[in-house]
Formats: sequence, structure tokens, C-alpha cells
Amino acid sequence: MTPSHYASKSDRYFSGARRRFVEDLPRQPAARLLEIGCGRGNTAAYALAQGRCGWCCGVELCREPAVEAATRLHRVIEGDIEKLDLDLPAGSIDVLILSEVLEHLSDPASVLGRLRGLMRPGGLVLAGSPNVCHRSVVTMLLGGGWDYKREGIMDATHLRWYSPRTYRALFEKAGYVVDRVGPANDLGWKARWINAVLLQKFEHLFFPQIYLRAHCD
Repeated sequence: MTPSHYASKSDRYFSGARRRFVEDLPRQPAARLLEIGCGRGNTAAYALAQGRCGWCCGVELCREPAVEAATRLHRVIEGDIEKLDLDLPAGSIDVLILSEVLEHLSDPASVLGRLRGLMRPGGLVLAGSPNVCHRSVVTMLLGGGWDYKREGIMDATHLRWYSPRTYRALFEKAGYVVDRVGPANDLGWKARWINAVLLQKFEHLFFPQIYLRAHCD
């Protein structure tokens, strides 16, 4: 994908702060954080303000949000993560954030492998992607459709789709130790009730966003 593919995105697409990601981090005022697809830098800036890191670097494909992110973060690298050679020292990153990034890449496994070399032992990885097993997608398929949209699970800029199981496998094959995979947000009361009745065997039907937490040995 090139920056032109994202020209029609709303401002919200680049401006959201992933507070759930930040709030899952320990307070580490000296930690070094790297965010891939940082948008306008709000997530990493929030982590800095909350004392979850002391230095943050963002990588962003699109120029306009990258320029704004540079006013909030210590460093911003503009470009395609699949083509960039990040000049960061091996083992120098304590926290890696990949929120709604991997589904846009042609070879996410290769990118994860390269990023793994930047992580220190024990470093944390927080990632999220749309859940292709969500009931809305199942309903669409039952109706014979595969309909792209401007945003959401069926975003037209997505090159890949993941279930919670395949998302875990992607990280494990790249050498990460996965600690948790599940909903990005708490299920609503109705979904919780149905999920309990179904003995939690079909939880993947009830959340649109996958959340993954992993670490490096």
C-alpha cells in the first residue's frame, strides 16, 4: 500500500489514542517504546505522559500525520515499514506497539521477524487487528458477500485478515511468546450471556477487534 490509498480516511483514523494498550503497560519511566503505524502520535504520547515510557519513536507511512506526530514524539520515521531499514540498535526497544498494522502488510511475518531483533529480552509487544471471525463477517458470508468498506473489519486497504488463533500463530512463528489473545474491549452484557451459554466455545464471534500481548525471551 502507498500513502495515496489512505487519502480518503477520516481524521479519526490517524488520531485515535489506544488507551487500552497503554494502560496494559507497567510504569517504566526509562522504557523505550516503538510504535509502528503511529498516526499522529497520540498513543505513544499518552504512554509518555502516563510514565509508561521515557522515549518513544513512531513509524508512519503517511506524511501529514507523521509531521504532526514529530511534534509529540522523540523521533518519527516516515515510510513503509516493509521497505524501511530502521537504524535502531538491536535489543534497544522495551515496548513495541502494532495497532491495526499487520493486516495492511503484504509480508507481516517478515516485518515481525525484523522487529524482533530490536527488542530487548523481556520486552513487551502489544498488538491488535480486526477479527475476521466476528459474527458480522459470518453473516455477510452466509449471504454470499465479501463487501469492502471504508473502515472496519472489511476495510478496503486490508491485505490480510486474522482470527484470534491465526493471529497468535503469526507471532509465535516469528519468535514471540504470546501471553494473551482475546477481545480488545469487554464484551457487552448480551454477548457475555450468550458466550456463557455456549460455554465460551464461540467467543470469537462476539468481538470485532483482536488484542494480543506477548513478550520476548
